[in-house]
Amino acid sequence: MTAGPSPQTLEELRRLLGRGDDRRTETGIPRLAMVRGRVPEHELAAVYKPMINLILQGSKTMSVGDRTLRYDPATYFVMSVDLPAIGTIHAAEDGAPYLAVALTLEPARIAALLADIPPMPTPPRQEGFSVAAVTPELLDAWARLLRLMQRPEDIPALAPAYEREILYRVLSGPMGAMMRDIATPDTMLHRIHQAIQWLRAHYAEPVSIEALAGRAAMSVSAFHRHFKSVTSLSPLQFQKQLRLLQARTLLLTGAGTATSVAFDVGYESATQFSREYARLFGLPPGRDAAQALARIRNAPHQS
Repeated sequence: MTAGPSPQTLEELRRLLGRGDDRRTETGIPRLAMVRGRVPEHELAAVYKPMINLILQGSKTMSVGDRTLRYDPATYFVMSVDLPAIGTIHAAEDGAPYLAVALTLEPARIAALLADIPPMPTPPRQEGFSVAAVTPELLDAWARLLRLMQRPEDIPALAPAYEREILYRVLSGPMGAMMRDIATPDTMLHRIHQAIQWLRAHYAEPVSIEALAGRAAMSVSAFHRHFKSVTSLSPLQFQKQLRLLQARTLLLTGAGTATSVAFDVGYESATQFSREYARLFGLPPGRDAAQALARIRNAPHQS
């Protein structure tokens, strides 16, 4: 039987992250951020970049399309492509604040490891995100990386080696094939990733599924099937969520009225925009933005 993660290591990591503010905080280590306590609700509905997210205390649910995953302490979440998602974080049962750390993934760093890892079979169903239990070896690698927050002078020399070990442990685990495909040209996942990047850059434009499928070098039916498998969204649903998330950002920054923002993000009907916005966020655009801004103004400030 495989041993579980060390309670002592988990507790050490909680102490290291427990010193942060109640928000997402950069650690000083490249590509590494930590989250403690509550995060404004609107910040949890976003387009998430490829990442490894380790949960240390409390739990989180992540909804993408018709899939919702919950992950708890000593589990990690891998997202291999940019995805519009809605997250919800929960404190621990004893009231202790949510604690997590996230490592943004760079394909070039994964590709550098692939020559040193034996080939692995491609799973029959490829997804763009999943969750797994952390192993003692993976947790130890996280501990070495996070200890550098106490020794910032060591970060330039040691952080790349510890990051490489984390990537290696994940590549060797149950989500290794998905991680590998991030950095492997001409895989199905890589081609879907290219289509996603185009959608992100052109979300406000009319989209042609035939043209997107051509960019991915797939038939329309195969592209639609694989896109839904990876993202849990159809290409048009994906574009719609990109538009709505961008609209929410514009509203919260005072960039325009609900009607002007609707047209800015590519809608031709303000009524349709308001209806779809309320379906995703629970309130019409104006009321949702007003409530979100009120929560931001009333949030306690860190001293």
